[in-house]
Amino acid sequence: MTEEGMSQAHTLVEWSALGIEILAIALIVTAIAASTSIYLYGLLTDRRYGAQHYESYKRRLGRALLLCLEIMVAADIVRTVALDSTLASVVALGLLVIVRTFLSWSLILEIEGRWPWQRRSEPLQTLSATSQTSKG
Repeated sequence: MTEEGMSQAHTLVEWSALGIEILAIALIVTAIAASTSIYLYGLLTDRRYGAQHYESYKRRLGRALLLCLEIMVAADIVRTVALDSTLASVVALGLLVIVRTFLSWSLILEIEGRWPWQRRSEPLQTLSATSQTSKG
């Protein structure tokens, strides 16, 4: 491949990674706007279920953030593998993936009340529930 061809490929990959990141940002903004609108509409039309509306709002936002974290990891992978595959950049990518994985696990815990490796039928036990069981 010629020098000009390499430069064009580099530019294409860079723009692709940027496009993926812009998609993630647009999804976050859209999810926040849509979820907030749905939440406020629910509060205004049915005030009896405020806590239920809040939990739905939190789940919607959390799921959108999880999706966007995955998309942003994809952008980082594209950029690192295609453009800068030095040891330092791969290590930095690995650290980014670890941080984003921890964030994903935290979001799943917040949204669903369980760790990702737990089955859906076994909810996370809180300290108070565990201490009550051991007392009684």
